[in-house]
Amino acid sequence: MEHWNIRVYGRVQGVYYRASAKEKAEKLGLTGFVQNDKDGNVYIEAEGEEAMLQKFADWCLEGPQLAKVERVDVMDGTWQGFESFEIKK
Repeated sequence: MEHWNIRVYGRVQGVYYRASAKEKAEKLGLTGFVQNDKDGNVYIEAEGEEAMLQKFADWCLEGPQLAKVERVDVMDGTWQGFESFEIKK
């Protein structure tokens, strides 16, 4: 099990990115959270199996239909033991 910190850049706020990310993460069996950054980007911490995290990161490059993703940065993080996947304000 791994913990990834993911930052998504582009037009990713106001396009249901957080709700779509939560839905995708739950389908992949991931836990963690997604939140909007003050700079207009989206920040995600996700935990789970590496293969599922990679599928999630691949999805992040596309996002929901209205999103215009410019870049996704992924970094290893410290395991937190999240119990679910939440949307933070």
